[in-house]
Amino acid sequence: MSKSIPKAKKRHIIVHNNPKSPVSEAYRSLRTNIQFSSIDSRIQTIMVTSASPGEGKSTTASNLAATYAQAEQKVLLIDADLRKPTAHHTFLCSNRYGLTNVLTNQCGVKEVVVETFVPNLYLLPSGMIPPNPAELLASNKMKVLLEQLKDEFDIIILDTPPTLAVTDSQIIASISDGIVLVVDSGRVKITQAQKAKEKLVHVNARLLGVVMNNLKRSNQDDYYYYYGSAE
Repeated sequence: MSKSIPKAKKRHIIVHNNPKSPVSEAYRSLRTNIQFSSIDSRIQTIMVTSASPGEGKSTTASNLAATYAQAEQKVLLIDADLRKPTAHHTFLCSNRYGLTNVLTNQCGVKEVVVETFVPNLYLLPSGMIPPNPAELLASNKMKVLLEQLKDEFDIIILDTPPTLAVTDSQIIASISDGIVLVVDSGRVKITQAQKAKEKLVHVNARLLGVVMNNLKRSNQDDYYYYYGSAE
């Protein structure tokens, strides 16, 4: 199954602000495709990444999280991009404390998880940018934290750095139930997207599908979202 419709604005929670728009319907289709991609096992933790910066991974992560929340699921969005976090801007909250503070034992997770303006959607901001992001994400503390959060939330969406830039996304991919790869067709070459996929497969990540932004159809002037299986 695939869906192509107009692209949303950058870091805009369109599924909340305009739930009847074609773009919102595309995100709901993405959610449905993910749900039906797993018959025998539950997909509870979903990592969202891209090949390179600026492809729309954070927009996709935020809107996907919101669509699950609209389906009466208790959802947590984790800003695991400890190098260039943006979720606190999207949801208009402080980034002074967050994931890095929890992983370095400065505070408990319940102290930093915030309720967003989207009903049923909570956010764990990244916190201050650390000098050793990869080491923190690869720590046993991160694995234990994720397992703990799975008992508290129905769905957990993790926004991670671009796959080709650093190893962070590969680390998180290895402890996630599934991966959504976001690709900007107007910016990223096919070889780059393939290399990103190979890096994820190398750590035995389960690639659920690809969200392609800025896919221009020959008979129209608009840009489109497209979702398709990664197989």
